[in-house]
Amino acid sequence: MDLKNIRKKIDLIDSQILKLINDRTEYALVSKKFKKEVKDEEREKQVLERISKKSSSLINKESISKIYDLILKDSKFFQEEDYKLIAFQGAHGAYSEVAAKSWDEKLVPIPCVTFAEIFQGVEEGSFDYGIVPVENTLGGVLGDVNQLLINTSLKVVGAVDLDIHHCLLALPEADHREIREVYSHSQALSQCKHFLERSKLHGVAYYDTAGSAKLISEEQKHFTAAIASRFCAELYDLEVLKENIEDISSNKTRFLVVAKEEAKDKGTKCSIIFSTIHKAGTLFHVLELFANNNINLSRIESVPGKPGDYVFFLDFEGSSADEKVVKVLKELEPMTTDLKLMGCYKEKKASS
Repeated sequence: MDLKNIRKKIDLIDSQILKLINDRTEYALVSKKFKKEVKDEEREKQVLERISKKSSSLINKESISKIYDLILKDSKFFQEEDYKLIAFQGAHGAYSEVAAKSWDEKLVPIPCVTFAEIFQGVEEGSFDYGIVPVENTLGGVLGDVNQLLINTSLKVVGAVDLDIHHCLLALPEADHREIREVYSHSQALSQCKHFLERSKLHGVAYYDTAGSAKLISEEQKHFTAAIASRFCAELYDLEVLKENIEDISSNKTRFLVVAKEEAKDKGTKCSIIFSTIHKAGTLFHVLELFANNNINLSRIESVPGKPGDYVFFLDFEGSSADEKVVKVLKELEPMTTDLKLMGCYKEKKASS
């Protein structure tokens, strides 16, 4: 061990400390949703006493108290600012977070482990919004998300059509010639299959693209790379070895933003869910209804619903404030079952 390596370890620890402070602040913002007042002297006292007891011999109690006093002050400051929170699935740097920032950069993105956690958190009021991917041009529909959309009472208030550009990331000091393994989500690996084969790299499936970048950084894996967004390179101090490594350039993922209340602004696109009556030609007549009223359809997907039944997702241009849309929705009712207007909203286009 020499001075250079010691300083590298210190830099890594500093990055981890900053990340943990950020994580703590995120939880503080979520906790504000369950508090009547920001100021809670009893809770602050408990935190300082607990931390004081855990102080190591290298850090005196007075120094720790000063550090945590500043952390608590910052937490209260952010809570008083009343930031709005948007939940996404995955680690920081995920494409879902990129989409969330593209939709509204003022929102604070909060990571969740599962899609179900997002829906539950928005329904219970822990988060103001949630953002979830619903379809990818290469990977198709995301069935587990669509199942959650079928059963939720949440409204769709926005959408983001995100161009997905994958990057090969590694530690700055890593020798790219010695890299043999690449970690990433299985879908990202399949989207970069030809690149991996040409480069003689072995793909290793991991739970998340951003989680892969985080792993490389935190565990200092010098002979391993990750496939993730350019945003991840900035977050985890990684080097971009190669950009746009996806096999097909037209790689897009569509995300929906959900909330408890409907969008306040007049939308330009609507989403509905319905099942059809078990009668030949019913779906054709549903689609014909939109065609006859010159309403452009932008998406139609079917997913399994109840046993032996299918639920259809249909997106179309227009707003619930348009007379012809109101007319069509009314005429749809006798032709369908479980018809639900998920929301009318505006859609944004963005790139990772």
